[in-house]
This record gives sequence, C-alpha cells and structure tokens, in this order.
Amino acid sequence: MSAREAAPPAKPMSWAMLSRALAIPLILALVCFLPAVVAAQPGDGARDAAYWLQLVLTCYAGARLATMILSTRRRLLQGVFWMFVYIAMGVAPFTQLVLGRTPTPLVGPRADLVTAVALVLVGCAAFDLGALLASRRPLRARPAPRPGRGPAVAHPVRLRVLVVLAFAASGYYVVKLGGPAVFFSSRQEISASVAASGVVSGQSNVGSAFLKGFGTVPALLALLFFTRRLVTSRRARRSPSTVLVWAGLVALNVVVNNPFSNARYWFLTVLVSLLFTAFPSSAAMYRSVLAVGVVGALVLFPYADRFRYDSDGYRPVESSSVFEPLAAKDYDQTVMFANAITWVDGRGHGYGRQLAGSALFFVPRSVWEGKPEDTGVRVGQWMGMTMTNLSAPLWAEIWVDFGAPGMAGAFALIGYAAARTDRRYARAVSRAGPGPGGVLAVAVPFVAGYTFILLRGPLLQAAGKPAVAALCLLLVMSLRAPGGRDGRPRRGAAVRPRSGARSGPP
Repeated sequence: MSAREAAPPAKPMSWAMLSRALAIPLILALVCFLPAVVAAQPGDGARDAAYWLQLVLTCYAGARLATMILSTRRRLLQGVFWMFVYIAMGVAPFTQLVLGRTPTPLVGPRADLVTAVALVLVGCAAFDLGALLASRRPLRARPAPRPGRGPAVAHPVRLRVLVVLAFAASGYYVVKLGGPAVFFSSRQEISASVAASGVVSGQSNVGSAFLKGFGTVPALLALLFFTRRLVTSRRARRSPSTVLVWAGLVALNVVVNNPFSNARYWFLTVLVSLLFTAFPSSAAMYRSVLAVGVVGALVLFPYADRFRYDSDGYRPVESSSVFEPLAAKDYDQTVMFANAITWVDGRGHGYGRQLAGSALFFVPRSVWEGKPEDTGVRVGQWMGMTMTNLSAPLWAEIWVDFGAPGMAGAFALIGYAAARTDRRYARAVSRAGPGPGGVLAVAVPFVAGYTFILLRGPLLQAAGKPAVAALCLLLVMSLRAPGGRDGRPRRGAAVRPRSGARSGPP
C-alpha cells in the first residue's frame, strides 16, 4: 500500500480552527487599528480627560464585540448590545472628539461630557457583571410539563389569527394613509399622511403610535413565524398553502416595512430579525451580521436617510472623509447624555417619572395632563433647539430618573437578563422541532433587532411597537401541551416511542 493510500482523509476546517486564525486580526482591527486611524485624523479636538476616557471605552467595547463575534455560541442580545456600544457610544463620539465637532451642540461644561463618558463605561461594566453572574448560574433542567401546561409554543390556530390580523391591520394602515404608493415615497410624505388621517389629536401621538404599530408589527411577526415554520419543517415547505401565505406576507412587508417609508432603525429591526429567524443555527450568519453591521453603520448608515425627505428637502452628506459624517449627524447619543446631565443639574432627578411616562405611553395627554414628554424632546427644548427629535440613550433615560447607582444597577439587571435569554434561546433553537416552533425562537430575534432603537432612545417613542409585539406574541402563545387538555395524547392517537427507546417488551 502506498503512502498516499495509507494517509487518512483530510478533516474539514472547523470554526474553532478558523476562529483562532481570525482572533488576532479581528481584535487588532477593532481594538487597535480603527481607533488609531480615528485618532490620526486632523481635527481641533482637545486631548483631555474626555478624549482618553472615550478611547478606553472604544477599545473596551471593541474587545467585547470581538469576543461576541469569536464566541462558539450565538449570543444575539449581547452581541447586538456591544455592536451598538462600539459604534454609537465608541467610534462615533471618539471621532467627534478628535474632529472637535458634534451633531448636537454641547451646551454645558466640558466636565459634563467627561461625566457622561465615564457613566457609559460604568453602565457597560455593570452589563458585563450581570452577564457574568448569569453565566455562573446554570439553567435549570426543563421539568416535565404539568397537566394542561407545556412550553410556550405558537398555537397553529392562533397563528392563523395573527395572519388575519396582520393583513387586516396593515390593509387598514395602507388605506388610511392613501394607498400603497405613499409607502414608496418618503418618510416626510408618510408623516403628512398620518397627520391628515385624523388619528393625531392635539399634542397626543398615541393614535399615531398605535396606527403605525399595528400597521407594521403584526405583519413582521407573522412573517417571522412562517419563515421559522418553513425553515424547521419539511412538511411546511411542501405545503402550497403555507408557501402561499408566506409569499403574501413577504409582499405585505415590502409595502409597510420597506426602507423608503420607515426609519432606518426600524428597517434594521426588520432585516436583523428576519436574518436571525431564517438562519436560526447558523454561526456564520450571526457573526456576519455583527461584523458587517459595524462596517455598514460607520460607512453606509449616515447616507441611508435618502428617503427621509422628498427630493426638495433632501440634503446629501458632503464630505471628503469617511469619518466626517459621524460628526455631522445621527450619532449624538454621548453629547445628548452630557446635555441631559446638565439639564438634571438644574432640576433634579425624576425618580421614575420619565420612565413611567414611557411605560404608560398609551395614556393620552387629555387624561394625564402632566404626562412627561420624550427625554430627548425635553432636553432639546431646554437647549433652545428648533428640531427636538433628538436621541436619549438608555444610559441617559435611567440616569435622569435614578442617578449613577440606579443606572449601574439597571444595566447589571439588563446584562443578566440578556445573558439568560441568550442561553434559553440557544436551547430553544436547538431543541425545537418542526412546525411553528417556540415563541422564544421568534421573539428573541425581534428583540435583538429592536435593541438598536431601545438603546438609542427616547424610550417614549420606542415603547409603542414592543407593546404591540407583546400583544401579538400573547395571541399566538399556547401554554397547553400538544395533545389533549391535560397534556396527554388524545384518545386513539398513536404514541411514537422516543429515539433509541424500545417499543416492544424487553
């Protein structure tokens, strides 16, 4: 036998081997190369405490993002969190400090900007601490379902009801705004159509929030459920009715959830949740979303508002550097946090008032006269800005009400919940069989995509669609185990033995 014939077959390269090869270049790119390139840009920024703290935050977030990308486990919520921090709270504000320009003016002292960057670091460290505590606590083994109960699954009948609701609500939304053509014009045209529809009364935007929420969210969730059904069930892929419903939902989402008539952050939610649902076990897709997302957010995102205004109101970004748009628009989270600190210094903390207004967003102002406005709007009015549609990152939202201790505690809880949810999601995806699958397998991708909006804020603007999503998930959720009412198979139903179990006598 020749040496060639005796040689064992070559093993395919595993992700573990590939990750070791990519680890050093990826970490160097995120932690060292990109911050160094930003620091080398010509600008008028001062190299003070805010500069060095921001550099530390950028490198820290880059290291954590690299860890998420290189991890052998898919951590959707944690991965998206660190991607947002690295981009919106790291690279972008670091660029602004280097160039000496910010999208929104800093009205307070420079010391408040130093405090804001330090508090963002504290929040990130608390998030990591919460995630670490969650990893130390093992997930409990899933107990046997009690009679009449079982895991939360998408009940097929209620899933059909969700599809009917999606078509009805989106159809009403389209008709109310003047037809499908409006949805392919601009966001400015959509806003004008909503104002002309009569759902906005006075200063209350509750009617507009519910109109947009029910017009877009049920259609997206129904598409996610049917996408998961097609991915996990060969029988569903062979069913013409299931494929036809899925195609109809795709067409419906093209109308109501396209990038022309929706905010960029919402379209990111649609895109990210759909990718994570269509590829539930693909580590390559998960890592591609995080890695490509960084490049897209830094290079393409500032130019992606082409359809915010009509052709007369659109002003394209003109710059000679890829970094200048980061200081001109969009990424105002850190400087708005600093302005919020200055604002609170003159009025005191709210002790839950602002967050209560966000949680009770559905209460109209005619009923609650003193209902708080968006945190970004309140700070913008105090600043004397004519355009008050400004961001209020989650760090600022919590700090405005509860100060530094409350913010640190809240982010520790958020990190703990995100890590536990990621682990439960991984288990649900690996154990889910054919059919619609567990609600968690659809809810987590949706929340992961919407995390961009929640972290950017303001929460009052962001609260409407998650509330509609929660109602839709409750609609399709069934706590009854498959089979009869008591969790046992229906009478006369065949019972299949488990894989590896003997069906006959010993």
